[in-house]
Amino acid sequence: MNPEPDVLIVGGGAIGVCSAYYLAEQGASVSLVEMKEVASGCSRSNAGLIVPSYIIPLASPGVLSQGLKWMLKSDSPFYIKPRLDLSLFHWLWRFRKACGLRRMPGAMQTLRELISASSRLFQDLIVKESLACGYRHRGWLMVYKTDRGINKAREEARLLQHYNVEARLLSKDETIAMEPMLKPDISGGIFYPEDSHLDPAKFVRAVADTLSKKGVEIHEHTEAIEFETSRNSIVAVRTTAGIFRPKQVLLAAGSWSSALGRKLSMSLALQPGKGYSVSIKKPDPCPGIPLYLSETKVAVTPLDDTLRFGGTLEFVGMDFCQNERRVNAIKHAAGEYLARMENLESGEIWSGLRPCSPDGLPLIGRNRSLNNFIVATGHGMLGISLAPITGKLISQLACSQVPDIDITPVSLARFRY
Repeated sequence: MNPEPDVLIVGGGAIGVCSAYYLAEQGASVSLVEMKEVASGCSRSNAGLIVPSYIIPLASPGVLSQGLKWMLKSDSPFYIKPRLDLSLFHWLWRFRKACGLRRMPGAMQTLRELISASSRLFQDLIVKESLACGYRHRGWLMVYKTDRGINKAREEARLLQHYNVEARLLSKDETIAMEPMLKPDISGGIFYPEDSHLDPAKFVRAVADTLSKKGVEIHEHTEAIEFETSRNSIVAVRTTAGIFRPKQVLLAAGSWSSALGRKLSMSLALQPGKGYSVSIKKPDPCPGIPLYLSETKVAVTPLDDTLRFGGTLEFVGMDFCQNERRVNAIKHAAGEYLARMENLESGEIWSGLRPCSPDGLPLIGRNRSLNNFIVATGHGMLGISLAPITGKLISQLACSQVPDIDITPVSLARFRY
């Protein structure tokens, strides 16, 4: 074990391993600690989508009012559990402010720049390292059952075109021709050709496998317990595997970042948003491209040997229990839109806690009171999409370089902590 690495990374998900990769590419010595196994959190069984088209942030006009309508429905796509929680109250207050029309264009421009850059990095990284992760560049097809849904989607597509997002509006017949498994009672669709997908767990593990060849130490089943500070710096990190004395520390622990931040008297503007997926053995026939069953907000991803249905956003705190009604809602959505998917009884059920910021943008940057402490979290439902660009930006920050992309919009300073 190297007790004095240039950078100690806390967190072994997509953000952590990509940061380790680009830091190692810069010649830094890196150690990574993960309290479970690499790719055991939200990186394990999410939808695996890389979506330059998905730039309308969660905090957008109308979302909060719709969420309030859904609060009494435990099987709704977006659910906030009413509870006495001061951190949730503060988060919701910031979320409400971020939902205004005035803030939306800037957030969309930031997400567009970040995800587009990340999409290019995915292609470079996968080819360079020969990563076996089921990567496919086939686009993403949004499907709508109602005229109201397709009309609203067309408005969104016109908005996205202002940010150079290519969108192809499809009739009912054109949508079914693109994906023949769709039932005939749909109204239409929109196809986003820039988007791609992969198996997220395979990607994270494949990147982790390359790290050992680059001299990166990965310590699984190793938990960061305490931080020792002196003169505005972290001088030691106590873990279950021993004490590290790194030159810099990167916190990339997803929803667990809040609890670890509190050990340093830092309050991160995060709430865990629980998502679910149901993965079944790949059927024959099977959808050939990723789908979004829009009215139910369920993503469908064909992977190498499985078909995955993922969705819902549930704010219930650090609660790991699985809500059977939410799982059943995802299964029901599959049968509503797709032929031969009416009875999804078997399959792997998974849930994970996605770290969500109030404005839908990640938190990337240095802590203002600890000069050797960097944070990379708050990616919400875009953790996979943003992993490579986040890793590259972190490597540039750690190596005192000017980042390729202005990180002011995603800096920690936009929220008081």
